[in-house]
Amino acid sequence: MKLILLFIGVFLFHGTILSQYQKNVELLDRWFSDTILTNSSQVRYSSCWAFEQDGKEYGVLGSTEGSHFFELTAENKFRFIDFVPGRFISSQVITREFKNFGKYLYASCDEGSSSLQVIDLSFLPDSVQLVADYRNELFGKIHNLFVDSTNELLYACLVTPVINNAEISTIPLRVFSLQDPVSPTLVWEGPSDVLEVHDIFVRDNLAILNCGYDGIRVYDFTNPSAPTYLNNLTIYQQQGYNHQGWLAPNNETYVFADETAGLKIKKAKLNPDFSIQIQQLFGTENNPYDKTPHNIQCTNEFAFVAYYNDGLRIYDLRYNPPKEIAAYDTYQDNALTNDFSMWGAWGIHTLLPSGRILVSDRNNGFFLFDFDRDFFLNQANQEQFSVYPNPSSKSESFIIRASADQIIDFKVGIYNALGQLILEQSVSNQSFLEVNQQLSAGCYFSKIEYENYLGEKIVEQLKIIKE
Repeated sequence: MKLILLFIGVFLFHGTILSQYQKNVELLDRWFSDTILTNSSQVRYSSCWAFEQDGKEYGVLGSTEGSHFFELTAENKFRFIDFVPGRFISSQVITREFKNFGKYLYASCDEGSSSLQVIDLSFLPDSVQLVADYRNELFGKIHNLFVDSTNELLYACLVTPVINNAEISTIPLRVFSLQDPVSPTLVWEGPSDVLEVHDIFVRDNLAILNCGYDGIRVYDFTNPSAPTYLNNLTIYQQQGYNHQGWLAPNNETYVFADETAGLKIKKAKLNPDFSIQIQQLFGTENNPYDKTPHNIQCTNEFAFVAYYNDGLRIYDLRYNPPKEIAAYDTYQDNALTNDFSMWGAWGIHTLLPSGRILVSDRNNGFFLFDFDRDFFLNQANQEQFSVYPNPSSKSESFIIRASADQIIDFKVGIYNALGQLILEQSVSNQSFLEVNQQLSAGCYFSKIEYENYLGEKIVEQLKIIKE
C-alpha cells in the first residue's frame, strides 16, 4: 500500500475543494451526487457501514432519500450497485444507520414516518432487495443500531413505536432476537433509569450504553431477556452529551466521545469490575472554533474518528496522550459555517479485511481511504531508547532516553564486554536516566526493560562506547 508521509494544502477532486489538511492517508475514491435532496445547509448524507461477502467488500451510505449500495472494487473505486428508498424521504432527514447480520442489512432512520427496513444482500454483487419494512408497535423511528452476530441479537436505540398510526413514547433501548432475521422478535426493553440510550457497543454479551447526559451504563446480556446491570460512569471530566464509543479487541481500552463542541475524546480503561476509568483526553485543537468528535472505531493500537468539520483523524493509542498520526479533512471550512461544528464527517468504518477506511461526510458524500497500518505498527516495534552522547569520554556523563519521552517507567542494566553487570537502576515517572559513573575506555552494553501498552515485557539493548 502507498504511504503518503505528509501533505498540507488544498486537494482538488472532481472539481470540488475537499481537503485543507492531509497526512499519512491516501484518498482512493469519492462518491457524491448533487441531485439528492438537500436542505439549505447542503446536508445530504449521514452514516455509513461496510461488510464483506463472498470475497468482495461493500459499503452503504445513508442520504436524505435512502440507502446507497456500492462495491469497493479491487481497483479501489466505488462501483454503484443499487439504491433502496427510505420509507421517509425528505430534506429534513438527518440520521440513517445500518448494521448487517449474515446476508441481511438493517436500515433505520430517526425522522418523520420512518421504519426499520430489512434488506436482502444475497443478490450481490448485482443488486439488493427490500424484504421487510416495519413501522408498528415494535419499530418506528430508530436512532441507532448494533448487531451482536455471535448471539443473534439486534440492539435498537431510541425506538419510537407506532400504535394505530400514532407514535407512542420513545423507549431508550430494545433488544430483538434474530433467529428469524427477516422478522426480529422483541426480548427486552429498558433501562428504566435513563431517558435515552443514544448508542451502544456489544461484544460477548457485554454492552456499553451511551446514555446522553446520563453518561454510560454497562450491562451483561448473557440472558438477553433479563440483562444484568454491572456498573456506570455518570460523572467524569469534560462531560457533555455522551454520544458513542468503541471497545478495543483487548476488551480493556474503551474510547468514547461526547457530542459537545469543544470537548475532547476520552481514552478509558474498562476495569475487571466493569467500572470505566478515563486515562487520557485527546483530539483536535479548538481553533478557530470549538470542534466536535462524532463517531469512533478502534483497534488495540489506533483510534479512527469521524471528527465532523475536521474529517478523518487517526490516533495512536500507544502514546500518552494518544497522538494524531494521520488525517484527511473532508470538509471545507468557510465564513458561513465556522461558528457551527457539526457539518462534515459523520460516519466511519474501519473493519474491512482489506483495511480500507470509509468515511461519510454530511455535505460531501462517501470517501474511501488507504492507511498503511503496518507501517505504524512496525514503527512502534523499533527501538524506543537512545543514548547520547555516544561515544563519550571516560569522565563524561551520558543519558539514556525514551523516544519521544513516552516511556516513563523502565529498568536499566549496564554490562561490560565480559557480560558483568556494573550498574543497575530503575526509573519511575521519568523518561530518561543520566549516568554519571565513570567508566574505563571500551565497549559497554545497556539492557533496558519496560512494559508496552499491552503489558508485555520488552527488552532492548544499546551499545555504549567510552573513549
